[in-house]
Amino acid sequence: MLDIAVDLLWLRPRKVGGTEFYIRNLLDGFLRLKEPFHLFLMVSEDNRETFVHYAKDERIDLLETKVRSANIAGRILWQFFCQNRFLRKHGIRKCFTPVYCRTLFNGGITYVNVIHDLQAAHYPEYHPFHEIAYSKLCWWLDVHCSAHLIAISNWVKEDIMKRYRLRPGRITAIYNPITVDREQTVAFETLSTKYKIEKKEYYYTVSQMIPHKNLETLLAVMEEIKKGETNLPCKLLISGVNGAGREALRQKILDRGLENEVVLTGFVENEERNTLYQNCRAFLFPSVFEGFGMPPVEAMLFGAVVIATDRTCVPEVTQGKANYVTDPYDVKEWIRVMQNPADRIAEVDFGVYDQMKLTGKYYRVLCSVLGEK
Repeated sequence: MLDIAVDLLWLRPRKVGGTEFYIRNLLDGFLRLKEPFHLFLMVSEDNRETFVHYAKDERIDLLETKVRSANIAGRILWQFFCQNRFLRKHGIRKCFTPVYCRTLFNGGITYVNVIHDLQAAHYPEYHPFHEIAYSKLCWWLDVHCSAHLIAISNWVKEDIMKRYRLRPGRITAIYNPITVDREQTVAFETLSTKYKIEKKEYYYTVSQMIPHKNLETLLAVMEEIKKGETNLPCKLLISGVNGAGREALRQKILDRGLENEVVLTGFVENEERNTLYQNCRAFLFPSVFEGFGMPPVEAMLFGAVVIATDRTCVPEVTQGKANYVTDPYDVKEWIRVMQNPADRIAEVDFGVYDQMKLTGKYYRVLCSVLGEK
């Protein structure tokens, strides 16, 4: 019997990117499991409402704290010094944390953590000092104090093992479950009017405004196409960039004179995103660093040809079936690949991302480490 807490205090709804989709997909998978379990979802004051529906299942209870996820510093301090006592008070001795965050000491609690990537170690120049210090501290604690680690790709697993000299038996690679409903779309005509696009006459990407996502290269690509020396569509839609990042990217678009060629959609609901996947000329993924990278897989599930970099885990999770750019910053190479991309979607084994198959893997790993002996 699996009887554990699941730490969700780190989740700020719509603010943490792919990790939010990952954990919600995994929890949805647990709802469909036939095997016995009892989960205590440890939630904050400001994310509680987004998890209430899980408590309708008698196998899941909400474990409410006074923490506010939006107060990141306060949340970290509470987890460092109060979380273990809170769990013991509720009679809980085992905790699954689906990210790298954790307590300073185990305090009588057995932890299993998920590490999605070691980004701050590879690109420290993109992070403030306090983020780097906190990340490195948590990774060290994960490696030395957690009972077991889960990595979201084989590339991440190898990266962790190499950097921390971790034994293979202490870490398991499990892909992120990807769930898309192919029927969950909207009429393209609505989006055609909204964004001034035509079917197969625009490119699409989903990204955050973070330097390693390399969106500026796509702007340079659009600027080159605009010169009219190719027959490629000069229209790019970018979803997912919000807040200060949106304004910074908008200014870069204006500086390049691309206000009519590049559209920032902001956050879009699944129905709109799926329709944009389905009808784009190609899905572009310029990121130079990923722990998994869900968008290109989602795009392929909707039949989109994907053009991506060949960096980190991207070739692994796309099964070598995308079109790859070897120099992520080379505008001419991007355009060359965009002119004649291969469609190998029929060769992709989408079963490796199956929600229930991967939920089953999580269940078995958690049972082996945190289950009743």
